[in-house]
Amino acid sequence: MVRVGTVNAATVSLLMPVVREFRTEHPLTQVEVVGAQQSDIHRSLLEGGFDLGLVNHLEGDDMPAEFESTELLRGRPVVCLRADSPLAARTEVSADDLLTEPLIAMRSGYVMHRYVHRFLEGRSPAFAYSTDGAEMGKLMVAEGLGVTVLPEFSVVGDPLERQGAIVCRPLAGDRARVLLVLRRRRSEAVPLAARALHDTFVRRARRLGGGTGRAGGSEGDGPEETVAEVGTRPRSDLYT
Repeated sequence: MVRVGTVNAATVSLLMPVVREFRTEHPLTQVEVVGAQQSDIHRSLLEGGFDLGLVNHLEGDDMPAEFESTELLRGRPVVCLRADSPLAARTEVSADDLLTEPLIAMRSGYVMHRYVHRFLEGRSPAFAYSTDGAEMGKLMVAEGLGVTVLPEFSVVGDPLERQGAIVCRPLAGDRARVLLVLRRRRSEAVPLAARALHDTFVRRARRLGGGTGRAGGSEGDGPEETVAEVGTRPRSDLYT
């Protein structure tokens, strides 16, 4: 058994293909995938409840020293909205635009909750929902309940986006980047199954154009590899 905690980011483009590939190569090893907040994932990694954690990380923030962190993907924060929303006709969405729409926000404890609060400079939208994880947020958007802000690698290639039910637009005047990071507890002895699944994540990320490297390594770790941004390659390359 290998256990993975995830904040439900890049589920379709990365996580599901990784699980499928791993099961093909290791048919006798069970994989347990658990959705959780980042703080819960970190705690379970330290306590041994999870072998790996898939989390978002804002570029520029310090990496926690107690984990080995591997950067898989990076992308812009985007507004996810219904294709028939008036804002979908715009090339980008401003903070003022966001304040006029019902906002489906991630609960406190998610990186995107902190990012949205910073982007809106503490201002409150007209109406707000609070939910857990990108998957529920996208479903609520598709049902017309409002808009949400997610990393673009959580939206592009999603079945709802491929069907035209949801679209995404960049945020005006914002240059932030969200990193998708794979974490494991620092240990001299890493279980073989966890190591194999970690390597499968790395291979899949490279096929998505993300060339991986150690994130936030200390001096002497060696140079980080360049990480390409999601959206710089054709979708047929990213999601096949």
